[in-house]
Amino acid sequence: MSNLSRRTFNTLLGGASMMSLAVPNIAFGAKPKAVIIGGGAGGATAARYIAKDSNGEIEVTLVEPNKRYYTCFFSNLYLGGLRDFASLGHGYDRLVTQHGINVIHDWAIGVDGAAKTVTLGSGVTLPYDRLVLSPGIDMKYDSLPGYSIAAQSRAPHGWKSGTQVQIIKAQVEGLRQGGTFIMVPPPDPFRCPPGPYERVSMIAHILKQINPSARIIILDTKPKFSKQGLFAEGWEIHYPGMIEWIGPDIHGGILNVNTDEMSVETDFDTFKADAMSIIPAQKAGAIAMRAGVTDGDWAPIVPATMQAKADDNIYVLGDASAASEMPKSGFSANSQAKVAANHVRAELTGSRLFEPRFVNTCWSLIAPDDGVKVGARYTAGTDKIESVESFISQPDESADMRRATYLESESWYAAMTDDLFG
Repeated sequence: MSNLSRRTFNTLLGGASMMSLAVPNIAFGAKPKAVIIGGGAGGATAARYIAKDSNGEIEVTLVEPNKRYYTCFFSNLYLGGLRDFASLGHGYDRLVTQHGINVIHDWAIGVDGAAKTVTLGSGVTLPYDRLVLSPGIDMKYDSLPGYSIAAQSRAPHGWKSGTQVQIIKAQVEGLRQGGTFIMVPPPDPFRCPPGPYERVSMIAHILKQINPSARIIILDTKPKFSKQGLFAEGWEIHYPGMIEWIGPDIHGGILNVNTDEMSVETDFDTFKADAMSIIPAQKAGAIAMRAGVTDGDWAPIVPATMQAKADDNIYVLGDASAASEMPKSGFSANSQAKVAANHVRAELTGSRLFEPRFVNTCWSLIAPDDGVKVGARYTAGTDKIESVESFISQPDESADMRRATYLESESWYAAMTDDLFG
């Protein structure tokens, strides 16, 4: 499949059978208020679907500090020279003009669940009847000895929306001839499971053209990773001898990251680099922690609604949620947001409630026109979101099949960003 129509895209993410909900007690004449924090794949989708399907019955406010959102998904294609950086950026104008959403560019710094209010960095307080949190991730910098907020300027993770990926690209293009690039991927669970290995593939694609004697060393914190066989096969075909993956059973663990000396010390050896990308362990964005809906690093949710188990007036989407078998991806967040939006509308207006259904696909590009994918459909179990059907690309697929997979991913990106931003 090389194209996804808008109708097909929405059908994948929709629900079916109806249930009924009682309308809450809201002051006569006042619209119920839904506040959404975070304007990425989960938050933008939730805001748009609550607004457009409630026909103006709900006052929707989206809080997002950035005026332009740069997608983490597909940032690897920018690294590989297959996209420009501007193509990753998306604004919020259509959410305002077409859907009547109040978009506030500010930081949410506090949540009072008892009073049902959100405090912004500007000092403004927003009341809500339902709150949707989709803050993405924060980094656990101390999960890797020697790594820190300061160290990321020399060894960027590039794992959040923004400009760090541009630093990585500059490092790759400026790497000395025959130099070494080191990547340390994060432990599970983390945003976008195949992401680091697609990133390595795209870096190798550029180096093959401008610096063919360069080396890439992956010092992994995990003994295995998603689509490992497919990546290993692709690296051998496209970049023979350039990429070396070293798992913890060989290196024995990361003992120290030294960005002054550009080295990574392990139990096995100290690896010297000319450039590095270090991706530490991750946790839910800070506002989820401040809202009191997390249990450890992530926010447990009710599978059928995406409500936080700690507060049924709050929903947690995407990377910040503990969504069981669903990976932390943009597609997952978009799918979860539609389930949450339907429940918010039902609770606040008495509209129809559909049976929750979830879907995800993660595409990865190993080389131009060599795309692979993994995905599943999910249902809401009693205790967790459960996979009911899965698929994965197979080894030795034809060139036509791999090109079709890549084209499918491009069509998905266009449909997804249109679905998010209107």
